[in-house]
Amino acid sequence: MQKIVVFTDIHFVPEGETIIGLDPAARFAQGLAHAQKHHPDAARIVITGDLTHHGTDPEYRRLQAALADVQIPVSLMLGNHDRRGPFRSVFTDAPQTPEGFVQDAIDLDDTRLVLLDTLNEDADDTHSGFLCNDRLDWMEAAIAGAQGRRVILFLHHPPILTGFGGMDWIGLKSRRQLAARLEGHDNVHQIVAGHIHRTIQGGFATGAGNRIPTAIFKSPCHQMPMALGFQDPSLSVDEPGAYGLLLLGPDGIVVHTEDFTLPPADRVCYDTDSG
Repeated sequence: MQKIVVFTDIHFVPEGETIIGLDPAARFAQGLAHAQKHHPDAARIVITGDLTHHGTDPEYRRLQAALADVQIPVSLMLGNHDRRGPFRSVFTDAPQTPEGFVQDAIDLDDTRLVLLDTLNEDADDTHSGFLCNDRLDWMEAAIAGAQGRRVILFLHHPPILTGFGGMDWIGLKSRRQLAARLEGHDNVHQIVAGHIHRTIQGGFATGAGNRIPTAIFKSPCHQMPMALGFQDPSLSVDEPGAYGLLLLGPDGIVVHTEDFTLPPADRVCYDTDSG
């Protein structure tokens, strides 16, 4: 099985700053070290947006330094806390569409990863996500060009409603347009997203009863508390940091999540009386 490691909402801040007392860079470094130790054979690391907290040049440079020695290929995506200009000024080799959106298609053996840019930078509500016709046209071409490979779609903003009303309000505003574009593309086997800072599983309805499995992962830093309904979307809690792991097998895609700040596996105790 091929492996894809997924980080999301890493929220790098300038040196010396914290979020609810946590250093996002330190937590990300811990998660990155854990992933490289336990999954050095991963085909790729995908970071699905909110790379920084303020979208500034120093934050992106701090992230660039954190990734300098990573041996696994890394793909970076943008979220609502990011800004395209500062990002591109630091990560000058990042792929982009002719219209300037940070999107990419990556082919593995039998799987194509399609990475979308849901940043709604020009809107009054910059924290919600949006996929314009240019981005959706590019997506459809990338899906159609998969040449028999199954497709995993990566977005920062999840296309499903999660029950966190405050977060759904700043979610993907173009859910219906995305669903219409995906209808008929039966090679899309999985959607992966972030934004909510919680581990959530669901299905995205694309019409005619079709539902695409959708996985949302936690942040390596701060999490959204279990605050369902229309509560403040900025609520944060110090719960275990995590990353996602996709196993790409011949019979399907298996989704795992790893809470790497919990006690390490080498401290696990075995019940010698069982069996």
